[in-house]
Amino acid sequence: MARSPFRFNTHDLPRRAGEMREYHLSITDHGGLGFDVLSIKKEQPIDIDLKIESVSEGVLASAHVESIAVGECGRCLEPLEFEISEDFQELFEYEKDHRKKKNNKKSSEDGEEDELEVRQMDGDEIDLDGPIRDAIILNLPQNPLCKVDCKGLCPDCGEKIESLPADHTHEKVDARWAALGDLKERLEGENKRKD
Repeated sequence: MARSPFRFNTHDLPRRAGEMREYHLSITDHGGLGFDVLSIKKEQPIDIDLKIESVSEGVLASAHVESIAVGECGRCLEPLEFEISEDFQELFEYEKDHRKKKNNKKSSEDGEEDELEVRQMDGDEIDLDGPIRDAIILNLPQNPLCKVDCKGLCPDCGEKIESLPADHTHEKVDARWAALGDLKERLEGENKRKD
């Protein structure tokens, strides 16, 4: 199995509370993130300014994430770019602390017990995949627009409304009368042949 590009080794960080290190990462082989209509393509870099701090429970990771998502406008289908600039903070507990807390449960409002989700370190490594995906995907618009006041496409001809003249219209034919219109044309055609 291929190693996740989001795994980060914290071996340079002393395990004394208060120690801190800062890094700039650029992840390019991430497989893509997002939705069909708007996503960060797999070749688009995800830039991360990462700060890791030793705390008594483990390693606290704080990061600012930037990238560019591409997709299409939900109204006019024009290509668009969406700048991503998100922050996250996540605690990764040392493995021994995780084992102690793994069986802790909390009661939800409906009375069911949910296991506490605790991110853990794997040796000296932290996996930034979950926090980065959450920061990016949860903040992407599900219906992206090229601009707020995009008028979309003409429902009759499919052309972009903004590129059509102001007096652009289509003749509306009531489907209930369409059969009579065909009959009228046929009768008119027969009358012309008789003449």
